[in-house]
Amino acid sequence: MRGRAFKARSADRDGATDRERISRIVAAIDHVLQSTEQEQAGLARRVQEVLARASVSLGNSSDEYLERDALDRHHQDLFGIEIANGQRRLLELDHMLAHLRFLKSATLREVQDRDTPSTVNN
Repeated sequence: MRGRAFKARSADRDGATDRERISRIVAAIDHVLQSTEQEQAGLARRVQEVLARASVSLGNSSDEYLERDALDRHHQDLFGIEIANGQRRLLELDHMLAHLRFLKSATLREVQDRDTPSTVNN
């Protein structure tokens, strides 16, 4: 066989390449985590505002719900829909954040596992 003989890269160079790849993944996960946390914080604030508006529009009389006109009932229904949709999305974001944090943790463990010296049987 002619030509150059096969030569593998050093383990240090392979490790550096792998760490660089994994650091890009972690950076991407961090970016998604940050944007998801920002969405969650903004949405939670807006849901709280709608809850406050809804409670003010309910009134404070014990029989207020009996005397409410159709327009007020309609607005309460709209508030209810907004609140339910917001709370549904907040739950989805909670689940997404948990999965992203797990993914980041697992990815970082991969880096740690690669950096732990292993023994090679000869």
